[in-house]
Amino acid sequence: MAVTCLGIESTAHTFGASLWTGRKRVTNEKNSFESDGPGIVPREVARWHREHGGGIIGKALQGAEPDLIAYSLGPGIGSCLQVGYEYAVETAKRFDAPLVGVNHCVAHLEIGRLLCKARDPVLLYASGANTQVIAYEGKKYRVFGETLDIGAGNLLDKFARHLGLGFPGGPALYELSLKSRNYVELPYGVKGMDVCFSGLLTRAKHLADAGENRSDLAFSLQESAFSMLVEVAERAMAHCDKKELLLGGGVACSKILQEKCRIMCEERGAQMFVPANEFLVDNAAMIAWQGVLEKRKANKNYDEWQPNPQWRTDEVKVDWR
Repeated sequence: MAVTCLGIESTAHTFGASLWTGRKRVTNEKNSFESDGPGIVPREVARWHREHGGGIIGKALQGAEPDLIAYSLGPGIGSCLQVGYEYAVETAKRFDAPLVGVNHCVAHLEIGRLLCKARDPVLLYASGANTQVIAYEGKKYRVFGETLDIGAGNLLDKFARHLGLGFPGGPALYELSLKSRNYVELPYGVKGMDVCFSGLLTRAKHLADAGENRSDLAFSLQESAFSMLVEVAERAMAHCDKKELLLGGGVACSKILQEKCRIMCEERGAQMFVPANEFLVDNAAMIAWQGVLEKRKANKNYDEWQPNPQWRTDEVKVDWR
């Protein structure tokens, strides 16, 4: 009999809940905190999650009684993860169901593998706080490259905030960049398999303050940052001898990044896979599916599943492949 799993997502500004039965998604509900001010202030976002989480879970359940509860245990913002954990425990107790905490980054990879039917891809995972190049080797998801400072999404949000464009900043920067095709030279921070975005951000902010055209800077910032990501992703594909690239994370919604990856894969004779935007951004469907994959780990010792904001991708024991 197929297990029915409720997934709960609350790692950052999105609170989501999704119901799955076996390999079939039944619901996928979410709502996201937005701000015209400084962006994510953890205590404000956590308060927003507490106010909205119950309604989102109720909408996702649609009267169903889940056999299993899964939630994003980490990585993420500690106060936001705590709210998801509290709702997960409350819901598990309500239905006398076991609980399993899953890794948010791994869930991005597995939902992409499922929906795109990718077999053994390199994952280019770019979101607000996370930027990693991941591949399955030796019964683990290994990190072959990552940001050494801030995530790609943080880069976009910080620069958008500097320009007064509000939060989230990625979509606003993209729209601004469409007005330009003039490249302004900016730092290119590739360090072997890793990337650095802080120098790029500092230089772009300095040029904006000096009166450089804002559209040109929006265009140039994305061109530089996304070229860096494509370079390290291609290097990982060559190193691991893999012929598939899977995109994950909210930044992967960018048409600019997708086009750069498409060209790179075509030149390598490789395949590129991109899930629908609904599954690139933070969502609970991937958490519920990951819960189904890891259902053997679930139990009713709810204290065992306390949040871990620093939980790395390469610390997860992959025993479902």
